[in-house]
Amino acid sequence: FLRENLGLTGTHVGCDTSQCGACVVHVDGKAVKSCTMLAVQASGSTIATIEGLADGADLHPVQAAFKEHHGLQCGFCTPGMIMAATDMINRHPEGLDEATVRAELEGNICRCTGYHNIVKAILAASETMSKGAKGSAKQAA
Repeated sequence: FLRENLGLTGTHVGCDTSQCGACVVHVDGKAVKSCTMLAVQASGSTIATIEGLADGADLHPVQAAFKEHHGLQCGFCTPGMIMAATDMINRHPEGLDEATVRAELEGNICRCTGYHNIVKAILAASETMSKGAKGSAKQAA
């Protein structure tokens, strides 16, 4: 529905079996793998996709950190990683450590990067956001 009916193509279909995390969106502010949910189940909920994070040309702090710390290569997993990371940071406003980030990323697969720069990007974004540069997903659909 998001891709074909609304034209929001940033949410990727990777496995369609809840294994890869490429399809993560926010449903009422929480990260959800969209392949596990029917559109009718989201009725009445606030849905945010990767397209709703940036404020015009101003990147969300997580997007900016992924860019600055080279947290992507091919980019296929990046929208899902960023949406999962945004939720992770919002749930841990006091900040994150590397072990927590790695544990919480277990549901997101990246076949290119080895995760090191993704983890660095999330830690940097967490630090930025905990200092007051708050960014929250805006309604995208």
